Amino acid sequence: MASLIWIGFVLMVLGLLALDLGVFHRKTQPVSIKEAFAWTAFWIALALAFNVFVFFLYEHHWLGFGSALRHELDGGQAALRFFTGYLVEKSLSVDNIFVIAMIFAYFKVPLAFQHRVLYWGILGALVMRGVMIVVGAALIATFSWTVYLFGAILLVTAARLLVVRHDNIEPGRNPVVRLVRRAFPVTEDFHGSHFFTSIEGRRAVTPLFVALIVIETSDVLFAVDSIPAIFAITTDPFLVFTSNVFAILGLRSLYFAVAGMVERFRYLKMSLVFLLAFIGVKMMLSHHHPIPTVVSLVVILGILSVGVLASIFASHRDTARLESPLVDDLEDLAMVGVRQARRISILIVGSTVLILGAAMLVLPGPGLLVTLGGLAILAIEFVWARRWLARVREMYEKAKRTVGM
Repeated sequence: MASLIWIGFVLMVLGLLALDLGVFHRKTQPVSIKEAFAWTAFWIALALAFNVFVFFLYEHHWLGFGSALRHELDGGQAALRFFTGYLVEKSLSVDNIFVIAMIFAYFKVPLAFQHRVLYWGILGALVMRGVMIVVGAALIATFSWTVYLFGAILLVTAARLLVVRHDNIEPGRNPVVRLVRRAFPVTEDFHGSHFFTSIEGRRAVTPLFVALIVIETSDVLFAVDSIPAIFAITTDPFLVFTSNVFAILGLRSLYFAVAGMVERFRYLKMSLVFLLAFIGVKMMLSHHHPIPTVVSLVVILGILSVGVLASIFASHRDTARLESPLVDDLEDLAMVGVRQARRISILIVGSTVLILGAAMLVLPGPGLLVTLGGLAILAIEFVWARRWLARVREMYEKAKRTVGM
């Protein structure tokens, strides 16, 4: 019976993807930053709404969910693990954005065609990661020492990120790309949004398809990092798969939202290094000194917040500056000033913390304290947030005087 939930979730995802390409983005046109942020907010809200569903699914053990594991999961534990896993996967997907931007810049993919490439790239990534999650879950269930292997992979990846630069990646040397070029002729120019065309009656591929191949193969490398990372949070296959899927679904819109200002996030990559290192250590200690999920969530939020805020207030640019692939197509869209980048970043971080606090008002956790923290972050840049924070302080002072009387 539990398969009904799995089937329903997969059908929901396929339906959303069909609506995305077949209805909302049927026409080949550039995605504006405003539209990208709207879609990013939609995918985040959808993930949080699904998190509430996870709470009730495991709290009442519908169709046996949460009771089939060695340790029974209640709604609060399941919801917390889903959210933590989603946050980890979402954070790691930021590095994907840097590489995707570099790939599009390398192949000079027009902005109007980038959404189509990412659509099929993400669809392929969903299938690929689903297979990897099934294999990973089977390995962990069969061989307990697999967690140490996954932990070692994350620690090695963290060390590699310290020395690997974005401009070291050369899509032209990708072995899969070489194989495609041997099997098919590759056209010099783009043929609209088509992946395939014909040259003198012979089947040929366009540079758009070559870019798609590079994105798909690079996601395999990212999956080697992200799949072990999510297993450090939970080994429940449903929570692992769904949190991964929601993080990937929002990657496309997040790319268009921040690709124009990737050079501003100088210290975010360093945050990912510490994030992977922490999760690797967490896996290594899982059998001896397990780190509670709440503690992991706080540490992860702290690492990411430091990286984002450090990037906002950094006075020097990264020496490995990554050129935005949006510049050639819509220069005014790509040239996001420091002020706007600061406002957008604070909005993302503050809103995420604020939403987390609101969720904790229903789910376990210090909801009021986290909500105030989100407002404090937003108050750095937004007047309305300062007003709300001032009202909360007034209410607190009033309540304190009333109790004192």
